[in-house]
Amino acid sequence: MLLNGKTLSLNQIRYFVTVAKQLNFRRAAQILGISQPTLTSQISALENTLQLTLFERSRSGTLLSAQGQSLLESAENVLKCTLQFSEMAQALADGETTTYRLGIPPTLGPYLLPHILPDIHKQRPGLKFYVREAAPKQLQQGLLAGEYDIILSPMSNRDSQIQVQPLFLEPLKFVLPADHPMSGRGFIEPEEIQGQKILALEDRHHFHYQVQEICAQLGANIDRDYEGTSLDTLRQMVVMGMGMAFLPGLYVHSELHNPEALHVCELADMPVVRQHMLAWRNTSPARATFRELSSLMRSVINDRLANAVSVTDVTPL
Repeated sequence: MLLNGKTLSLNQIRYFVTVAKQLNFRRAAQILGISQPTLTSQISALENTLQLTLFERSRSGTLLSAQGQSLLESAENVLKCTLQFSEMAQALADGETTTYRLGIPPTLGPYLLPHILPDIHKQRPGLKFYVREAAPKQLQQGLLAGEYDIILSPMSNRDSQIQVQPLFLEPLKFVLPADHPMSGRGFIEPEEIQGQKILALEDRHHFHYQVQEICAQLGANIDRDYEGTSLDTLRQMVVMGMGMAFLPGLYVHSELHNPEALHVCELADMPVVRQHMLAWRNTSPARATFRELSSLMRSVINDRLANAVSVTDVTPL
């Protein structure tokens, strides 16, 4: 589009909104996947086109100017309308065969999708997924930004622009080295964990903070000296006798092929679970399809994984 005889691009509007939300050019550039000099240059070009100063820059940081604040809501509306236009056009062009971009956390995807996608494909052969993994916070941000069509996530932070449908509850199992004094018991008393150091994933994983919350309730501590980069690494650390840990039930169900190497148990009278939900933008033209998909997923999960998780058949949140 032209303004004052100069070209105004959608990318520049997207850059403006991202910087306005982050108030940090370096962080905004990382989110946008461009270099900071490129971002700075594009914002300057936008300001020249608009003949306005959008940001106040100083050594202490970046602030949104009064003029920028006045334009922000309109800029966000432009991006939303563009996204809705693209989604509608895609839905019309795809017909019966549609590939949806599905986001899922790395601590869930490999241990859930192989069990359910084959059955879903049999029942809905025209439904296909392009799967990408990311942490729940990035998944939610990506969903709002249009990088994903649907996400499967714990959804700890809710947003009015997102519709969620609960799918299932996954238990977290407590694992010990096979030669640990408490090994061999089906249940461990919660007070026995008090004061203990618990192994966990690195804090770039959402699962780290879930375990941190559990440890806070139990009076236990995360061992920050030794942290796993993946669930496989965390399991091996337990096997080697480096400590105790919590592992997701689906991981235990899918990957624990050598149960003699460690002992799996639960906390007595204290079920520990995490809830997983399917989520999509409430403006998506495929929202009716996604509601049907959530029901189909719950049915397949109940058939295939009833011994590992508990399906939650409740009304949408």
